[in-house]
Order: sequence, then structure tokens, then C-alpha cells
Amino acid sequence: MEVEIAVVALGETARWLEAAPLGGAVKLTGFLAAKSRNSKAPVLHVNTLEFLEGNENGSILQEEG
Repeated sequence: MEVEIAVVALGETARWLEAAPLGGAVKLTGFLAAKSRNSKAPVLHVNTLEFLEGNENGSILQEEG
């Protein structure tokens, strides 16, 4: 499945996501929330991220806290 959605990531997760190549396959987990109190558009708040292509070790990157 392909979907385009706004994403929010903080700290180390944001740095890894920023380094991901455009169009690359990643698995993101987190939660959906409204963009703002006045907007019903969803935003995915990323807790973990996994690079799917070129990832021989299956490493999962997770924000601690």
C-alpha cells in the first residue's frame, strides 16, 4: 500500500528520517493525531523507523523516552 501523509518526528528519529532517500521504503510506527485543533487532517507522529531496502540486519531505530 502507498499513502502520503504528513509526518512529525523528533530527536534522533527525525535525523534518521531526514537522511532517508526520497522514495525509499521505510516502516514507520507511531500514532495518528489531528494536525491542529481546527484541522482534521491526520499527522503521523513517528516513534520508530525501520529502513526496508538495503537493511541486511533488520535494524530498528527507536526514539527513547
